[in-house]
Amino acid sequence: MLDRVTGMRVFVRAVAAGSLSAAARQLDMSAAMATKHIDALESRLGVKLLHRTTRRLSLTEAGSDYLEACQRILPEIDEAEAVAASQRIEARGLLRLNAPLSFGSRFIAPLLPAFSRRHPAVRIELGLTDSQVDMLEGGWDLIVRIGHLADSQMQARKLGDCPMCVCAAPAYLEQRGIPRRVAELVQHNCLGYSLSSWAGGKEWAFGHDGGVRVPVTGDLAANNGDALTAAAIGGQGLIYQPLFIVTDALERGELLEVTLDQPTCTLGGIHVLYPPDRRPPAKVRVMIDYLVEAFAQSPMFASER
Repeated sequence: MLDRVTGMRVFVRAVAAGSLSAAARQLDMSAAMATKHIDALESRLGVKLLHRTTRRLSLTEAGSDYLEACQRILPEIDEAEAVAASQRIEARGLLRLNAPLSFGSRFIAPLLPAFSRRHPAVRIELGLTDSQVDMLEGGWDLIVRIGHLADSQMQARKLGDCPMCVCAAPAYLEQRGIPRRVAELVQHNCLGYSLSSWAGGKEWAFGHDGGVRVPVTGDLAANNGDALTAAAIGGQGLIYQPLFIVTDALERGELLEVTLDQPTCTLGGIHVLYPPDRRPPAKVRVMIDYLVEAFAQSPMFASER
């Protein structure tokens, strides 16, 4: 099927130029193709738009009305296309960014004021949730994810690594003892992160590839790392969390790191995901570059990229 908009452009140019051949030259197509476009328009509309002779063109009554509509519609299409194209060149418009709750609050939100000063034409909607969201169904431009990436068609840029840490309050360790081996965790109250298969309420994974699985039990599981950290600071039990969540409590002495006979697992890193568009809008490109630049300067997330 011939493109309807191109047919409208041929029609308008033919009327202005006085012939289909002239319109064809202006639009860089053959006269035969220009004729096909007009034929397709008339067939689709079910009316005659032009009286055509070898010498001249003239509008029918329907053609006159259609010309007026085309002259109104085509500039609006051109403007819409120009706006869409400009977004690939100039960073502007609404950018919807989704990130995990604790990570986004601590490390994404503080970066946004400087980004907005650098790109004042970009408006940001920041969504924070620890549940995994669907990028396309949710209409998100970018998603920050922590952990191993599932196979998908999404593009990804790594922002950094995400080291893990087992820790507890000094009072808890004084009362229950400090575990030295992962096998001893079964004797402790291990507070689980309910959204994780690596640090959940039934088993914790150790070893760089997570291959050492250790059964655990505990009287609390939560779907947010800050909630578990607060419980651990209160002396409720051991937690197994990303270092970025517990680092402040460790520095204040509210929590103490526990070193075991197996290394903590590697979560797979922190990535920013975006749709598989070969030419993403400028607002997406500049935010990705900005986040990569910002996290490259943070020792906590130091990573080989």
